This record gives sequence, structure tokens and C-alpha cells, in this order.
Amino acid sequence: MKVAIAQPTYLPWLGYFDLLDQVDKFVLLDTVQFEKQSWQQRNRIKTPTGLMWLTVPVVFRGRLGQRIVDVEIREPEFCRDHLRAVELNYRRAPFFGDYYPAFCELLGTASSGLRLADLTIRLLRWFAEAIGISTPIVRSSELAVEGKRTQLLAEVCSLLGATTYVSPLGSADYLLNELPILTGRSINVVFQHYEHPEYRQLFPPFEAHASVLDLLFNEGGNSLATLRKGRRTPFAPAEVAAHLNEKVGF
Repeated sequence: MKVAIAQPTYLPWLGYFDLLDQVDKFVLLDTVQFEKQSWQQRNRIKTPTGLMWLTVPVVFRGRLGQRIVDVEIREPEFCRDHLRAVELNYRRAPFFGDYYPAFCELLGTASSGLRLADLTIRLLRWFAEAIGISTPIVRSSELAVEGKRTQLLAEVCSLLGATTYVSPLGSADYLLNELPILTGRSINVVFQHYEHPEYRQLFPPFEAHASVLDLLFNEGGNSLATLRKGRRTPFAPAEVAAHLNEKVGF
């Protein structure tokens, strides 16, 4: 049983869905502290002048330390600006018409008073279905688990019966120092290895790390096959540690 755990992200990039696609169960960690101006509330789309940020405004003042699951959207009308930006920059994409109406309807639900995590998770589930990924998705707020950092990950993995934990590479800095917390429970740890594939894209030259919207609008039904082209054999902890020690970037 392979499990991956990641924080809910707004309009994620391809690597996020590669992680979702290669495991048996995917957990959205919505019970940890919200980080302002992080991927939790923003992401990028492709424009004629490069990548452009789309940010969800949230209630933050006076709520330092709030959990992701508790974050409220400050101005629900933001969705009009985001939809307009998406339409302006993707209306000439070959599969825009196939996905934009449903995306428009989903993003528009922000005006009904949804919290940030509720909105991002609705979108994540829709993206997964549109791409063709059927991995079950659960929220940590739905699980009876407690703990911090790696201890929390271990509790989630144990509860779900995980034998392998597939970690995002960005967690290596702390996870490598805390591996025994997982391996002590007979949970093998590997790190995702993803190399962003190129595909047809508006406004050349190609730019990587845009939202998955960019892939869907440009590749349509070929999105899953394209996404999987970037997958490589996961890194073992020793490989990641060696690279970090040599200060070599991935």
C-alpha cells in the first residue's frame, strides 16, 4: 500500500498530480498551519509574457497559526478575476471549450462562502477526474490522527495501513533527519522524482511549472499520458541525502 500526503494546493502543477497518480491513497493534509502566500492559496498560468500568479485572497489578519482547514476566503468575488484571466489566456487553446465551462462552475462556488480548503479540494477532485486519475483522496481532518510533522505523517500512514510512503522531494530537509519515526513502523520511504515534460503550449517558448490547467487546455484527453512522461524511479533516502550533502539541485 503506497500512500502520499500533501497540503491542499490551489490549481497545482503537474508534479502534484504525478504524486497522486502513483499511490494507492492520497491524503490532503489540511490540519497543519496555513502559510500565507504559499501554494496553498496561489498558483500560475501561462500568458504571452510568461507565468502569471493567481492568488486567492484570504482572511489572515489576527489569525496567525490558523489551520488550513479553517482559512476563510476574504473576497469571494476573486473568482471573476481569475476566470477572466484564464479565459483571456487560454480561449485559443485546443481543448479550452471542453473544460472551461465545468471549471468556471466549480470556481464560481467560491461565492457561496466556501472556505479555502473546501474550494481547493473540490477543484483537485475535478482535476483528477478530468485527467483520468482515480486514486482515492481523503482529508486529514476526516481522520482521527494527531501529532506534528513526521509524527503526524507516521500516524496517518499507520492508520491507512501504508507499507510505503512516497514523499514530495521538498520535504527532504526535515524528513531525512526523522526517518526512524516512519521506518520504525515498517514503513518504507521514497522520494518523488519528477522531470517536467514538455507539451504543446500557447505563447512559446515552453515554460514549465504552470498550473495543471495549462496541460488540460492544451492536451485534453492526452493529459494523463503527457503527465506520466515526467515520472522517474523514486529516489531512495540515501540518494537524496547524498545530493543534499553535495549541494546539488534537483
